Amino acid sequence: MEEKKFYNNGLRFECKRCSFCCGHSPGFVYLSRRDLTALCDFFKMTEKQFIEKYCRWVDYYHGETVLALIEKKNFDCVLWENGCTAYPARPVQCSTWPFWSWMIKTKEMWEECAKECPGMNNGKLWPYEEIEKNRKAYDENIPIKKGEIDL
Repeated sequence: MEEKKFYNNGLRFECKRCSFCCGHSPGFVYLSRRDLTALCDFFKMTEKQFIEKYCRWVDYYHGETVLALIEKKNFDCVLWENGCTAYPARPVQCSTWPFWSWMIKTKEMWEECAKECPGMNNGKLWPYEEIEKNRKAYDENIPIKKGEIDL
């Protein structure tokens, strides 16, 4: 039997377009193969062109180096310009916010994160199934490791 989660009856979230999750402080948007393909298709660029213009290699867990989007000097995402310039093709990490596994692990963690996101605990009621679908997509979205891509 599956354990009861604090969000079994759903969670409220509706993006207020404040852009807090898209910048203002240092962070990483890791790119998976799915993300890179979608973004290259959207911008009509080759992988090499996209990576050279929008990406960097960053340290990850266990000594690995993975592909991530660069940030502007003010720490905004390179794709943020009064809204996401790649919204239809945005990375899974972005499209699954705020239903990341570590954010929904406990009610306390959810509430702590909600202090910085005005969309959390407001707006649309997301059912358990949709939350779990997003959590699973986030967990399965593995970043591209250096050496897995030929440039």
